[in-house]
Amino acid sequence: MKSMEEMIKAAQAAAETIQQQMTETQGKLDSIEVEGLSGGGLVKIRCSAKGRVLGVNIDDSLMQPSEKPILEDLIAAAYNDARVKADSVAGEEMAKAQQGMGLPPGFKMPF
Repeated sequence: MKSMEEMIKAAQAAAETIQQQMTETQGKLDSIEVEGLSGGGLVKIRCSAKGRVLGVNIDDSLMQPSEKPILEDLIAAAYNDARVKADSVAGEEMAKAQQGMGLPPGFKMPF
């Protein structure tokens, strides 16, 4: 039977391993790209799975002063689309990381 000290050390080592794996997963999320679209593809926004905007592409047909309010709405919609996709990818990656650690699905880390 293990002593209490050995069990505490093992628990601390496990916690450090989990923290390291979660940090690695968070880093990986910043390298995964998603693309949000609006206006039938007239506005595209690329984001990392962490939600960092990487690029914006606006179709030339929208570059008219009279189209400014529409363009602003389309940019917001494209970003929101990208954000939903980023959140989905982030959730999937975190679930994979938790599975690899033997944690139950949906377990929330206290970080």
